Amino acid sequence: MNTRGSYAISNIPIVAIVGRPNVGKSSLFNRVLGRRHAIVTDVPGTTRDRLMAEVWWDDYRFILIDTGGLESRPDGPIQEKVQEQAEMAMADADVIILMTDVNDGLTATDYIAADRLRQSTKSVLLAVNKVDNEARELATAEFYQLGLQEVLPISAYHNLGIHQLMERVCSLLPDSAHVEDDFADLESEPAEALEEKQTKRELNLAIVGRTNVGKSMLVNSILGEERSIVSPVPGTTRDALDTYLTYDNNELVLIDTAGIRRRGRVQWGIEKYSVIRAVNAIQRSDVTLLITDATELATAQDAHIAGLAWDMCRGLIVVVNKWDLDPVGDRDAQARAEAKVLEALHFMSYVPVCFTSALKGQGIDRLLHTALDLYRERSRFVPARTLQYALAEAMADHSPPVVKGHRGARVRIDRLRQVDVNPPTFLFTVDNPQLVHFSYQRYLENRLRLTFGFDHTHLRLVFKRK
Repeated sequence: MNTRGSYAISNIPIVAIVGRPNVGKSSLFNRVLGRRHAIVTDVPGTTRDRLMAEVWWDDYRFILIDTGGLESRPDGPIQEKVQEQAEMAMADADVIILMTDVNDGLTATDYIAADRLRQSTKSVLLAVNKVDNEARELATAEFYQLGLQEVLPISAYHNLGIHQLMERVCSLLPDSAHVEDDFADLESEPAEALEEKQTKRELNLAIVGRTNVGKSMLVNSILGEERSIVSPVPGTTRDALDTYLTYDNNELVLIDTAGIRRRGRVQWGIEKYSVIRAVNAIQRSDVTLLITDATELATAQDAHIAGLAWDMCRGLIVVVNKWDLDPVGDRDAQARAEAKVLEALHFMSYVPVCFTSALKGQGIDRLLHTALDLYRERSRFVPARTLQYALAEAMADHSPPVVKGHRGARVRIDRLRQVDVNPPTFLFTVDNPQLVHFSYQRYLENRLRLTFGFDHTHLRLVFKRK
């Protein structure tokens, strides 16, 4: 029995790309997605963890997985775990694309991979990559020796044969993958449109933080399986990884990322791309989980990462991981640690702080419930009439101050309405936005928080001329 809640991976069909290192798996992954999602370099072994992304191809919806390279004799503990990740991808997949390289020809690893896949009951397609001329197309004939019926020549770099490959993939997917888009006209009032946004199908959680603070282990603890590679070597997770799950009847997407280092310490190449992925993960998220180390609280880099989330108006939860290492670990110690964190994040002192031990699976339930509560708070919509009453009371209690340098003028606020959710965005119609003093902005924000229970989320206040 799982004591941490009800977890279940989404039942969307899965397509896995497997093969030797450096045969172009990530290039195919990016080509299908139509964007540079996976890190592509000439260095073998760049992709370590399973990369996952939701794909819509014509009328078919599925999850595409890019995997680390298969090796017949893995060298070292991380390489061995890459093999385990690829095996897990093959076990989860409905359709498997085995990629080879026409330039290298058949190798021993190709034979071993084909033998594994023939023993499986899954549908398998053989994609021979880098076929961009007639001579190379003729050379694909030798790959029939692998005993796989489907041999499809492609060039992921030049976008050759990709459409034929994906048509064949879609034909092998289960019926549940076929969907029909319903693009109804969205000619609704703004309030109705916001109510529609409140019913967003899933919560995107980005897991970010400094290197080696336990981000991947936290993902594994949430999922109850070794989803991401966990290693004491900083920077093991290089790409942002999307994992779909259900927790207490709520759809979630976990985005695991590489650790963000200070700018001066970021190495050019793979690690640089990883930092970009982490920043993009924050941008894609609804709520960002900032993972910190209990033995090294509230560093300048933690504040920098929190600032990224604040700039992007994302929800933020500070997660103090490895709390089992604290010598005291009682409630008073938690209160002191929380105060230290919030002091470092003085510009967003409203953020919730959770304490976890990913290694021992402690605090996971509370963390996920906090994330769901924060998301509900960010999705809250306040009717315009209610906001007008609240604005009148706020201005009666404290009228706008006279602004020096403007001949003793003060701002006149005519209207207040909420124009967006996630984050909650409030539009103030005023006679002159330049007359809104920052202290009065802070006062209005605090009144909105107090009146409508926006206790832990970023609020966006916009002042526009009438």
